[in-house]
Amino acid sequence: MQHSNQNTMIEQSNKNTASRRTFLKGTAAALAAPMILPASVFGANEKLNIAWIGFGGMGWRDLQACANGNNVVALADVDPATWGRAKAAFPQAKFYTDFRVMLEEMGDAIDAVGVGTPDHTHFAPTYMAISMGKHVFVEKPLVHSIGEARTLQELAMQKGVVTQMGNQGHASEGARLIKEWYEAGLIGEVREVVVWTDRPKRGFGFGGTVQTAFPPAQTPPAGMDWDLWMGPCGKDIGFNRTFHRAGWRKWWDFGCGGLGDIGCHTIDTAYWALGLGAPDRVDVEMNDKVNPIFTPYGSVVSFNFPMRGKQPPVSVKWYEGPTRPPLPEGYDQELQEGGGFIMVGEKGGICHHGMRPDSPRLYPDEKWNAYRSNRDARVAKTLPRTKGIHRDWLNAIRNGTKACSDFSYAAPLTETILLGSLAIRTGQTVTWDAKAMKISDNEPAAKLVAIEAREGWRAQDLA
Repeated sequence: MQHSNQNTMIEQSNKNTASRRTFLKGTAAALAAPMILPASVFGANEKLNIAWIGFGGMGWRDLQACANGNNVVALADVDPATWGRAKAAFPQAKFYTDFRVMLEEMGDAIDAVGVGTPDHTHFAPTYMAISMGKHVFVEKPLVHSIGEARTLQELAMQKGVVTQMGNQGHASEGARLIKEWYEAGLIGEVREVVVWTDRPKRGFGFGGTVQTAFPPAQTPPAGMDWDLWMGPCGKDIGFNRTFHRAGWRKWWDFGCGGLGDIGCHTIDTAYWALGLGAPDRVDVEMNDKVNPIFTPYGSVVSFNFPMRGKQPPVSVKWYEGPTRPPLPEGYDQELQEGGGFIMVGEKGGICHHGMRPDSPRLYPDEKWNAYRSNRDARVAKTLPRTKGIHRDWLNAIRNGTKACSDFSYAAPLTETILLGSLAIRTGQTVTWDAKAMKISDNEPAAKLVAIEAREGWRAQDLA
């Protein structure tokens, strides 16, 4: 596979040692097998050689978090206007517009790869990097289609690399407390979860008038490769500032709407704590007209999860802005602004304000106050703690362990989120057969389970 590179690249002198290559190959083999490598196999102070793809927005924060104590050897972004601060911070790195050229040219000089591009281009660089045996960190949602999620989950397992999705709340103390509280029986069995967000009516990258046509084409920024930005999308959509850099999430061809943006945070905690697996049906109530190109406002999505062993069925109800949920008695109504989470149990509930479980609490207030005042009643901490989503990934690479939101977990979670996006996108119920990966009663949604990429961006083109 040959690609032209139009960039002037900054030379770097950092080389991988033979011991690093040997270790990383050994780590991959170990992860593919049922064993854990001791931490001492990889020196605690030995640096990883990291490359990052897409570092203009959230990717920049991820890159900075992973760069500390490691070597940033290569960076790729289709818009050279984003390169300035990165060149100042990482003068030793080589810069590219095309990630494919970067991965081909750098080869063994890269140990791990981060992906911070728009949703529709997550799959291609991730697939190529994993195919080359690289450990990968990908921003949420993991991918743009269910077919992509299944493919990456299987590939990561085959290659034995360390993977992580950037749903930061999953690595938090709050997520662990919620799971421990539930498993200790503090609120009894849960049959209902309520989650909500102010997106897509407002919030970063959202807001404005719902659009029914693509905006007129404008001239891209100097040096930007718009065709590369479009990636696998074969539609003739010209550059417009509404897409790049922040406004792409609300367009179905590039993003997954408000649910794709925030669901991997807010739904994640209940999905993990309750062991929900795959929903068998997803219902939708539309507050606005079905829109084939732009996410509408005010949708309500109900994910219906069947029994898991002796655990009862669970309904997870998602409210998008401006629609808000009716809240149960005993819940602090002032916490409703912006977004939130409630697990409704037989003996009270667990809730938190905002998109991530940073400050979880029991409700009603009497239950929370009683728990906090009685130290003898505190639930033991049974789950391993992390030092954040990025450090967890880096430590897993060094230790030969699984990261907390690796693709075996992140792909099924993303799959669930994408089923909700398909319900909103089509305005119809989705009945889901997870084993067969089929939607039986919604033909428009069924056609979007696996979105065909244009030539050059398919899996067989990237391996």
